[in-house]
Amino acid sequence: MSGARFGAKAVREQLDEHGLRVSRSLGQNFLIDPNIPEKTVRLSGIGKSCGVLEVGPGLGALTSILCRTAGRVTAVEIDSRLLPILREALEGVDNVEIIQGDILKTDIAGLLRDKMPGMEYHVCANLPYNITTPVLSTFINSGLFETITVMVQREVARRICASPGSADYGAFTVFVNYHAKPEILFDVPPECFLPRPEVFSSVVKIVKRPERLLAAEDEAVFFRVVRAAFAQRRKTILNALFAAFHSELQKAEIEAIINSCGFDARIRGETLGIDEFMRLSANFS
Repeated sequence: MSGARFGAKAVREQLDEHGLRVSRSLGQNFLIDPNIPEKTVRLSGIGKSCGVLEVGPGLGALTSILCRTAGRVTAVEIDSRLLPILREALEGVDNVEIIQGDILKTDIAGLLRDKMPGMEYHVCANLPYNITTPVLSTFINSGLFETITVMVQREVARRICASPGSADYGAFTVFVNYHAKPEILFDVPPECFLPRPEVFSSVVKIVKRPERLLAAEDEAVFFRVVRAAFAQRRKTILNALFAAFHSELQKAEIEAIINSCGFDARIRGETLGIDEFMRLSANFS
């Protein structure tokens, strides 16, 4: 196994050898610090019983370390130009398969069954920043993964892990925390990448909650209430919910529901935690 190459000079040389330029449209920023993927895999808790899905392996910086730790690795790369570099970096490795394709158009359940049957599924990836939210939403909604350990923009990590009432707290925070328990593992400065991004990054670990630990009576209503509460942050919870449910309920009826939960109708939705949203949505149901 030749392994991935690190350092700005080595990465530039590798790209030049293959006549490649970084694709900004695909959100490519290649890791040049070997300590980051090593730390990511170590803190992910992934072991030999795990089948790992990686998205955007790039030049193989994280992939090569995952292969030493996990039972099997399946890496999905959209940029076909990078496949020769990946093959070089992973030469002689027998527990990895590179799939050329778009993760957002991939049958993830079918891919896992085909490539890593019978294993415990995990995600470990440096996510392209331009697809972070839809990819995370897809992974979490699938319910297939025990853990999702990913590098994202620091502001996204803070949004995922935010507390009620904070500026970063929003509907996506509630969505992630309803399904899982997230934590920020560490921050990654821009100088760890080539090209250097304009923002800091963070590695976040998202651990699936035990089934039914949190379960709204009607999930569709629960998330409808949550989305309404954050649609216009400056509105009171009464006005926000009336804007979403006015075709079904009178304003006085909505106020009565809010009051029956023990809430002041003048509060803003961003101050409510998951348990409070569940109580509210149960009365709407």
